[in-house]
Amino acid sequence: MDKVVLATPKGFRDYLPEDALRRRFVVGKIVEVFERFGFAPLETPTLEYAQTLKGKYGEEEKLIYEFETRGGDKIALKYDQTVPLARVIAQYPELPKPFKRYQVQPAYRGENPQRGRYREFLQCDADIVGVSTPLADAEILALVYEIYRNLGLEVFIKINDRSLLSKYEPKYLSAVDKLLKIGPDGVIKELQAKGMSEQQARDTLKEITSLQETDNLKEIENLFEKLGYPKEALQFDPTLVRGLDYYTGLILEVVLKSNPTSSSLAGGGRWDNMIGQFTGVNQPAVGFAIGLDRTIEAMVEEGVLDTPQTLTKVLVTIFSKQLEELSLKITSRLRSNNIPTEVWLDSNTKLDKQLKYGSQKKIPYVVIIGPNEAEKNTVALKNLSTGEQEILSFEDLTSHLI
Repeated sequence: MDKVVLATPKGFRDYLPEDALRRRFVVGKIVEVFERFGFAPLETPTLEYAQTLKGKYGEEEKLIYEFETRGGDKIALKYDQTVPLARVIAQYPELPKPFKRYQVQPAYRGENPQRGRYREFLQCDADIVGVSTPLADAEILALVYEIYRNLGLEVFIKINDRSLLSKYEPKYLSAVDKLLKIGPDGVIKELQAKGMSEQQARDTLKEITSLQETDNLKEIENLFEKLGYPKEALQFDPTLVRGLDYYTGLILEVVLKSNPTSSSLAGGGRWDNMIGQFTGVNQPAVGFAIGLDRTIEAMVEEGVLDTPQTLTKVLVTIFSKQLEELSLKITSRLRSNNIPTEVWLDSNTKLDKQLKYGSQKKIPYVVIIGPNEAEKNTVALKNLSTGEQEILSFEDLTSHLI
């Protein structure tokens, strides 16, 4: 029998309780803003028919995980949430428009894992389908800005209009998109590697960096300001490309104000033509996706992520088999008052071991009910971080912990 490999596949991860709590905390703050802006949740399957996903991502299509079922169906893991949303809109034409939805689900890409990039990752998406106005674009920008404000991060939103770049071949644009990371000389070398002469590369880069904002972008900026947000948070960047082929108008990326050359935290734009690939009739759509892993890393780096290491507020110990029933009654009383309570599950365990467990799990308080406490209808409440201990009545214990 082959030895079992005790590891996850490359690019896939476990989230142990402390990390899972952190992720849930951040997602909760994101969803809170989604719903404040009137977006409704949507969930789609992890698997789609391969033909649903193919032909939507350009060069990125090679990263799709694809396989064939025993029945011969060609199936793929979803690469993002946008194409499945387009399929939903096409499949359920009766959905009222505008359709404002958010999704918090995993996506899968067969790329080389590196810091902030994994093969399975959680995306937090929001899109508006059915409206082509600049106000819809401004609403999306306001939403993403408000999310990062709610997370305690100061950000810039880089914006561009894909129509400005329509005359350039995608293979050249992917090089220009790296300007901030590799500099002008790096871009010129990459353009040459893709078939341009040195002079053509220099002229192309100069031409793109000299592009001016469209009237559409200026109107979006004004509407963003009218929605109550600082116009200076938006930065026009003519070299912003976004890798996916389906963008048609506004494109956006979110970067840290303190480190604008770092990897983007979120990105998106307008994608008016994709739904028509399913139905033959285009429908306007605009939205974005948040990279949760990069966002959490940024919050840690900026010192704004302060999450509890456990949800449990108190551990009720069991002193002995004779006092087990009283410990269970105290546990029941605390839980009925919505106090997150864990109870020790073996009356034969020494008290020291129970206290050590509470410390390891970073549980703030421990309840101890020994013979002396039981006789007086009291408990000892110990603060595990300070070591302080006080004697309380059963009634006072509950009010103390609420």
